[in-house]
Order: sequence, then C-alpha cells, then structure tokens
Amino acid sequence: MALSSETESRIYRSLRAVSGVTAHLVSLGFTIFVAILARPGSSLFSWHPFLMALAFSFLLTEALLVFSPESSPLRPFSRKAKVRVHWALQLLALLCALLGLAVITYNKHLNGKAHFGTWHGLTGLLTVLYAGLQCLGGAALLYPRLLRNWTLAKLKVYHATSGLVGYLLGCATLLLAMCSLWFTTAVPGLAWYLCALCPVLTSLVIMNQVSNAYLYRKRIQP
Repeated sequence: MALSSETESRIYRSLRAVSGVTAHLVSLGFTIFVAILARPGSSLFSWHPFLMALAFSFLLTEALLVFSPESSPLRPFSRKAKVRVHWALQLLALLCALLGLAVITYNKHLNGKAHFGTWHGLTGLLTVLYAGLQCLGGAALLYPRLLRNWTLAKLKVYHATSGLVGYLLGCATLLLAMCSLWFTTAVPGLAWYLCALCPVLTSLVIMNQVSNAYLYRKRIQP
C-alpha cells in the first residue's frame, strides 16, 4: 500500500532529524578523538590538528546546523538569535583555523621543512583563506543596502551556496590530513576508515540542509 504524502513527509523529517543529531554527535566525537590523539600542549605541532579539528569538524558544523529546522539546538529561538550564534561560531572557527595555520607554519620553520608542500597543506591554506572571505561576504547580509543591485534573498542564496563550498573544502582538508604519516601511524586499520567517514557524513547532512533550504527552493520558484 502506497504511503500518503503526509506520511512520507513525516518520515522524511524524522530521517533528517536523526541525521542532524548524528552530525552533532559525530562532529563532537571526532574533535574529542583528535584532541585525545594529539594531546594539545604536548608539543607545538599538537596544537595544529586539535585547532583544525575544532574549527572545521565541530565549530563550523555547529554554525551551519544552527539553521537546521529539525536538529538545531536553537529551534525555539528567533532567526535573529540564530544568526548571532552562527556569526559567533563562524568567527571562532576562523580564529581557530588561523591559529592552527600559524602553528604549523611556525613548526615547519623551526624544523626547516617546506611550507605547503603537500595537497593537505595547499588545500588547508585555501580553506582558511576561503573561510576568511566567506566571513567578509557574510557581512553583506548585515548591510544589504550597500549592495543595491542585489536583493537580500539573492544574497542569502549566494552566501549559503558559497558557505557550502567552504564547508566541503574544510571536510576535504580533514580527509587529506588523515592521509598524513602522523595520522595513519596513530590510527591504523578499521579505525582510520571510521574516522574518514566522519567528515563525509557531516558533509552529506549539511549538503542536504542547504539544498533543501535554498537551492531546491530557488529552483522551484517561477
């Protein structure tokens, strides 16, 4: 027997709620795992994986999940309050990413190693620069009158789309970091694949959220 559209919609919302809660837990769990693995403070390098995981696995994920209609911890709050929390988490993520970049740059300088000589290093640099530009672009939403040729609705769509690209860059950077000698030595076998699933899972959840909130809605508008 075919399910009614109302039943299908309810099942779909439930699945999105479950996937959103899972994304919350995975982003936090992966960050805690990296913190235990790196032991921040045990060496200068140890701060780099911890800060980057904190920035791109936890803070950035939470900044986007704030707007999830099913799994946001701020669902009872107003849109204005969610935007403020989003801004705060984004700025914290950018600060952690800049500190993580500074740490690894200085560490390589001390050890006489080449800077940005791997795909992970290049992608990480691009991701941090992109995150900075994304924060600047988000400021346009606070003062939309400065861009007279753009409506607020268009600015929101473009900001969400570019934010999704930045988030995927962050996930790619995390995946490339897991291919480093440090990580593969510390996390072998099945545990490595479970770790690699973490940014993949959260990226799928965020992609679904953004596409449903902005891209799909824009596509069906006349």
